[in-house]
Amino acid sequence: QVQVVESGGGLVQPGESLKLSCTASGSIFSIYSMGWYRQAPGKVRELVAIITSGGSINYADSVKGRFTISRDNAKNTVHLEMNNLKPEDTAVYYCHVYYSGSYLDYWGQGTQVTVSS
Repeated sequence: QVQVVESGGGLVQPGESLKLSCTASGSIFSIYSMGWYRQAPGKVRELVAIITSGGSINYADSVKGRFTISRDNAKNTVHLEMNNLKPEDTAVYYCHVYYSGSYLDYWGQGTQVTVSS
């Protein structure tokens, strides 16, 4: 059974930093992409950042220059370093994993990030 477990959310003030981590386990297939999405109250879930096994990266325009995604392929782990956080970054952040061998994808349970003074 595949498990996707996130950690690292919390409450911070504007301008501060947080690091999210996500680890996937339980599949015999290789992971193609790992990414972070977020959903604020009353809004649709949106892509924040995604990284492929080959190292290709995409960021949402709203986080470019502030967020950095990285990945440890050997550990099936992805991190999201978030700097200069803004109140509009407040949301539940979800880890997403796509397995190329099975063509299946999985979501984590979500971790709350709140940016408020």
